[in-house]
Parts: sequence; C-alpha cells; structure tokens
Amino acid sequence: MPKLSQLLELAGERAKALGLPYAGALTPRETAEILKLAPGARLVDVRSRAELDWVGRIPQAVEIEWAFYPGMAENPHFIAQLRQQVDREALLFFLSRSGRRSDLAARAATEAGLTNCYNVLEGFEGDKDANGQRNTIGGWRLAGLPWAQ
Repeated sequence: MPKLSQLLELAGERAKALGLPYAGALTPRETAEILKLAPGARLVDVRSRAELDWVGRIPQAVEIEWAFYPGMAENPHFIAQLRQQVDREALLFFLSRSGRRSDLAARAATEAGLTNCYNVLEGFEGDKDANGQRNTIGGWRLAGLPWAQ
C-alpha cells in the first residue's frame, strides 16, 4: 500500500506529464486511499444536483455544482461556495461524472489561489464504452468505492 507522499508524488508526475496547471491527477482508487491517509483532505463532487439525486452520492463528499441542470450553465458562485466549505490548506480532490468538469473546477480553484487541487481521473461513472454506456470503463462506482443511491 503506497504512502501518502508516494501517491501525491505520482499525482504530481501525472500533472506534469499532462501539462496540467494544478497539483495533480489521481485514479478513483488512489483518491480513496489518500482520503483514508489524510483526514483533512476533501473530495469535492462537482456534479449537478440531478446527477447526485439520480445517479448517486459519495458519503462525506463536499457537493458544489460546477454547472446547473438542465442546460449546464456554469455556476458563477463556485469559487465562493468552495471557499466557504473547505479549508484553504486542505488537499482538494475534484470529481465529476467523467473527469471533464472536475478538471475545469481544479483549474479554476488553482487560479483562485488554492494550491492543493487534484482532479479525479475517470470521474464517478468513467468513460463511455463502444455502446455509449457509462459504468463499464473506469470510474468511482466501477472501482467499488463507497457511494449511495
């Protein structure tokens, strides 16, 4: 089982290799391990309320919509809400359905001066398979990590 420092180093190496402007990128399993090892770390679920209600929630996640359903208009108060709900020094792991919105959230949080921002690759549901279905390739749910309907 890797140590916290090893996981964060791996995340940083990925960010550098991918040219990301934030601290790092992790798989769902790596993120879950860090959440166990670092009690002050926070998983920030940026999916819409509709996704949370219809698809499922992650226990103890901070829920702040990046965009609003329907229409997916960007939340203009995202950074203010984030600052109200998390410690500025905490390790922040952003998660969305597939990793796209969480990437945007990690970028915005970093630009706003939060320095410990990470994207959860694969997101909650993972990528679409050849049939256009999710939950068959990667993601928090497929990895068997805690969630509730």
